[in-house]
Amino acid sequence: MILRYVTNLKVAKQLFDAAQPKLKGDQGMKDAFEMFKLPESMVKVVGVTEAVAAGLFAISIFDKRLSQVASVLTLGVLAGAIYKHIEAGQGKEGAQHAIDVASLAGLSLVDNLVNKK
Repeated sequence: MILRYVTNLKVAKQLFDAAQPKLKGDQGMKDAFEMFKLPESMVKVVGVTEAVAAGLFAISIFDKRLSQVASVLTLGVLAGAIYKHIEAGQGKEGAQHAIDVASLAGLSLVDNLVNKK
């Protein structure tokens, strides 16, 4: 259980760090979303979703369902990010950070669903 929570904290930190420029309305983020052919309004939506998922991962020690919800939110956002990076021609290298975080979120979800504790 402790290992699961430590992993969740790592994912939470990475998501929180990724959400900060989006929530602040960073021009670089707006330009990136424009390059990916996404509306500028999605910057805040993705940032809020990442921040909520980070918060849920951080408090997931209290209830594993919080981790499950956070994992689903994270996988949804990052699946889109991975797709858009690859579609934009950046390949796996451009999407690697999203792949790494999505992998940890997926492992957390599987661990939660498999373990009855």
